Amino acid sequence: MVMKIFLPMLLLGLFSGAVHSQEAYMVVEAHSGKIFQAQNSAVKRPVASLTKICTGVVATDWALATGQDLKKVMANVPESITRVGGANPLNLQPGQTISLSDALYAALLGSDNLAAMTVADHIGRDINNRRGRSDDPVWAFVKEMNELARVLGMKNTRFLNPHGLELPKQEGYSTAADMAKLSVYAMRRPAFAFFVRQKSRTILVGGRSVAVNNTNQLIGEPGILGIKTGQTGPAGPCLATSMEKGPLVRNKPDGTKGATPRRMIVVLLSSPDRFGRTRGLLNSAWAQYDRWLDAGALIQDRNREILPVPKF
Repeated sequence: MVMKIFLPMLLLGLFSGAVHSQEAYMVVEAHSGKIFQAQNSAVKRPVASLTKICTGVVATDWALATGQDLKKVMANVPESITRVGGANPLNLQPGQTISLSDALYAALLGSDNLAAMTVADHIGRDINNRRGRSDDPVWAFVKEMNELARVLGMKNTRFLNPHGLELPKQEGYSTAADMAKLSVYAMRRPAFAFFVRQKSRTILVGGRSVAVNNTNQLIGEPGILGIKTGQTGPAGPCLATSMEKGPLVRNKPDGTKGATPRRMIVVLLSSPDRFGRTRGLLNSAWAQYDRWLDAGALIQDRNREILPVPKF
């Protein structure tokens, strides 16, 4: 369980506002790690709300490690949300309470930045309490995001907040390849995967029921399991997507049958047609994958052909 690695104590200005107009992407089959398509995949750039993938993973791993039920844990909306700015679709106000589960639905489906701050603040306070520290709670949470990035080998990534907005002194960055690593790992986590595959969710906040719709237009299409949209001026339109097909059953040389699971991950950064491009990348990648399997699934250069994602 990854919490044992990146939260051991819990259990005891790169862009200057520039717009990155050149599209970047990484397409990888999650189980084999085989890379099928990539462009500008190692270029550091802002990734907007794809940042919330890491926020969601840290939150769900924290719940698993500490035995917390996200639906029962109530978080106070912190005063720090007033320093974020931007849209406030839930009309969150400091001092209100919301379950961590509902806050995660708002952050992961509706891409609500203030809900992401609320999640980070609550869990960061718990981390501080367990460690006997008095750090800023949101930064305590963000440090765990960066620790997860480190253990996943995301060497070109730096998170500076839990939501992905480019704020003064908070211009985080990543790459298509690093976000593909994170996406592969995230979709291995059942709790996280459950959140991001929902098309919509009704949540409770401030005594009101609010419908939160998934901003990912691909949700509901055959095989699509999530995961996250993102868009800011510097980052452009971004999309990380997971698509699964049924296991491929084949005869083994010994006469038995074997099942090969199949899941394709696409991370697309700065694309004006992120949904259409992702559909196209998926279609071509699945065709490449079938040809690769038919040819014996050979790997000639693991360093170039395989995206390594540690398993915990």
